[in-house]
Amino acid sequence: MAASMAPAILIARKPYPFSRKTYPRRSPIGSSSKRSVTIASSSSSFSNGRRPETECPVPWDQQPVNEYQALSTSFPFSLAAADLRDYCIRLSFLGSSFAILVGLPVATFGNSAVANTSAAALRCGLGAASAGILFVMLVVLRMYLGWAYVGNRLLSATVDYEETGWYDGQIWVKTPEVLAHDRLLGSYSVKPVLTKVKFTLIGLAISLAVCVIILVDVENPKYIPVNTRGKVIAGVYNDEAARSFEPDAFCGDPDLS
Repeated sequence: MAASMAPAILIARKPYPFSRKTYPRRSPIGSSSKRSVTIASSSSSFSNGRRPETECPVPWDQQPVNEYQALSTSFPFSLAAADLRDYCIRLSFLGSSFAILVGLPVATFGNSAVANTSAAALRCGLGAASAGILFVMLVVLRMYLGWAYVGNRLLSATVDYEETGWYDGQIWVKTPEVLAHDRLLGSYSVKPVLTKVKFTLIGLAISLAVCVIILVDVENPKYIPVNTRGKVIAGVYNDEAARSFEPDAFCGDPDLS
């Protein structure tokens, strides 16, 4: 009976060496955890808009490239990024809309007391045109300031940024790759826009000056008729005007003897 139980005991103890496979090794767990942390950090930096290879500490919305993309899609800065034909059409639409909706009613109300109909109509037209040109000038000036700011940040070798507010300003020096990319974008995308906007400002300033000169000339004409006999001139004594104004003071001819 003891001999029959011996093989059973040996058979029961035989699977014992295979139980060692249930104990995991610690080294793969540590290496996999470290690898997952690295991937998470790189993915989080990429999700924030930062390039993992450059390690840019600048926030996403303050990076010059992202500022350029946001500026080129926002109003009114996107008007300057369009081609020349669409640019002129949109500015003309803005100026004419403001002149008709705002400038013309104000000019009509200001010239409502003018007796001369042709002069009043000319003044209303010049006033409305001046208002439209002035409005477009302000819009174009705002576009120029915005594009100049982004262009300077693209061409500069350093980037000023704020982590949480104005009180903790920092400066980041661009890497050679980022600097080359930003300067290429600023030279071929921003500088042509600034040139176009600058010439637009010059043309609008000349047009506004011409409208103002014509408007002042219409309101204050310099032409004085040559034949002014028998007419009253301001600041000059006239005997006939005095007789008509105070007839009792001229009862008879004055005795000069």
